Amino acid sequence: MMDALSDLLGGFADALTPVNLLFALLGVLLGTAVGVLPGIGPAMTVALLLPITYVLEPTSAFIMFAGIYYGGMYGGSTTSILLNTPGESSSIMTALEGNQMAKAGRGAAALATAAIGSFVAGTIATLLLALVAPTVVDLAIGITAADYFALAVLAFVAVSTVLGSSPLRGLASLGVGLYLGLVGTDVLSGQERFTLGIPQLSDGIDVVVVAVALFAVGEALYVASRLRRGPVQVMPASGPYMTREDLRRSWKPWLRGTALGFPFGALPAGGAEIPTFLSYAAERRLTKHPEQFGRGAIEGVAGPEAANNAAAAGVLVPLLTLGLPTSATAAILLAAFTGYGIQPGPTLLTTESTLVWTLIAALLIGNAMLLVLNLPLAGVWVQLLRIPRPYLYAGILLFASLGSYAVNADPLDLVILLLLGGLGFLMRRYGWPVAPAVIGLILGPIAETNLRRALAISGGDLGVLVETWFSRIVLALALLALAGPIVLRAVRGRRSTPEELQEGARLRHREDEREVRR
Repeated sequence: MMDALSDLLGGFADALTPVNLLFALLGVLLGTAVGVLPGIGPAMTVALLLPITYVLEPTSAFIMFAGIYYGGMYGGSTTSILLNTPGESSSIMTALEGNQMAKAGRGAAALATAAIGSFVAGTIATLLLALVAPTVVDLAIGITAADYFALAVLAFVAVSTVLGSSPLRGLASLGVGLYLGLVGTDVLSGQERFTLGIPQLSDGIDVVVVAVALFAVGEALYVASRLRRGPVQVMPASGPYMTREDLRRSWKPWLRGTALGFPFGALPAGGAEIPTFLSYAAERRLTKHPEQFGRGAIEGVAGPEAANNAAAAGVLVPLLTLGLPTSATAAILLAAFTGYGIQPGPTLLTTESTLVWTLIAALLIGNAMLLVLNLPLAGVWVQLLRIPRPYLYAGILLFASLGSYAVNADPLDLVILLLLGGLGFLMRRYGWPVAPAVIGLILGPIAETNLRRALAISGGDLGVLVETWFSRIVLALALLALAGPIVLRAVRGRRSTPEELQEGARLRHREDEREVRR
């Protein structure tokens, strides 16, 4: 523990230089400004701004990313509360109570409890990240190639089944990503695969272009295609900031949300959705004001928002120590690492120790900056919500195109951006989650390399994949994550009466008609 604190202090020494503080400030401003726009979550924020950082040296770039990452989370709460438009599923609970508070003239109090809760949760969770990461690395050093392949399989299955409404669609999206990851030159044989005779594809498809295409372009096209005409109804950030009573009702939900969010974020099959729902359920059960839930209970904003931000820090544990992204945003961050030729994993704290500890220190600094900026500047961010939607999404497409072209200065990247952006639109249109495709693209080659390495060592014996207790446990968890939702859905289907099934079909039909009218 003392070594971790010493390394963290060294990270602060690097992060607190004037230049790096400037990059941290720029990151939080950009992250909040883009994250506050409707329909744009943290993953899309980071993807859209990813190409900008490649002109910087790695330490400055990741300090800026730290601000963008947490800034996107802060901005999402503003959209959820004032516009009732969550940027991602983990912000649904914040929108549920926060928008009701805004309608009751307490928008400023809702924004304040979200900002302070995010600060408290982000600070505690980032400190836990600094303490937990070295321990996880010590355990991961003995991992074999077969073990690492098992971890990749667990990440594939967990992300595919958790992030989508249908495990089958999630696995199909994963297959798209795995295929894209095969494009290029086989490292062992030197043969080109799926390049269609195009020389530029011999090095593979750039991860940045794929991430921007699927997240930024695909999401912008999808949301723009469903915009309703007329002015956007934005609730004013009015009313007093948090009163002493609000603070008394919020501090316990902040801590409970942090306690729920960080462990779930650190699990390979965790994510931020489950802890935010659990936090909301816990606050509803523990509150002394149950009549306010559904009408604007401040606990319903404080707890889920803290859980959301704590999970965001927890996601960095498997990313930095094992190289496994367990969320859409983590997949984009992994793309940023690989863009600089850095591979997260058990050796990262040894080979890039200064970068890692500076990044963790920058997360704490950026978190403090966001609190200072968001409380007085909430009214400024609200004005961004009034940008006409056609201009907004045209601007997103423009910056996505400029950023993707700037990566390699190759016109082919724009063609790939267009094609994969259209694919991203179709995936969103038909309910295919996008994150498994990006994770498959990034982790697919790594999984393939470790699989072939393990088989080469064992002389082609498949038993090597279940030779260690670690790989057996991980593969069993992957099987459970794959079969569990299918079994639960089958059990629920058997319990449903014919009348319930008919009513569900009628509700889905009405929702489809409402979507068509929009």
